[in-house]
Amino acid sequence: MPSAEKISITMTPEQLRAVRESVAAGEYASTSEVLRDAVRLWQRRREEDAERLNVIRARIRRSLDDPRPDLTVEEVRAHIRVRHAETVKAQRDEAF
Repeated sequence: MPSAEKISITMTPEQLRAVRESVAAGEYASTSEVLRDAVRLWQRRREEDAERLNVIRARIRRSLDDPRPDLTVEEVRAHIRVRHAETVKAQRDEAF
C-alpha cells in the first residue's frame, strides 16, 4: 500500500459497533479496511453523481441550442393530454 496517513474520526456507538462486528465476522481484516472500503464507495458515488450531472448539463445544453421554436403553454398542455391518454389506454390494455 502506498504511504498512509493516520487520522482520528468520531463515530456514533452504533456505527462503531457495526464496524467492529463486521471485522469480528471476518468480512474485513481491520477497522481501517472497513473505513477504506467506505471511502472507496463514497468516491465511486461522487464520480457517478458527477457523471449524471454532466449528462443533465448536456441535455440542457442541447435543449438550449435546439433551433426549433419554443412551444406555447397550450401546445405543451395538448402534448401532455395526448401522452396521458396514451398511457391510460396502454394501462387499460395491459389490464385485459
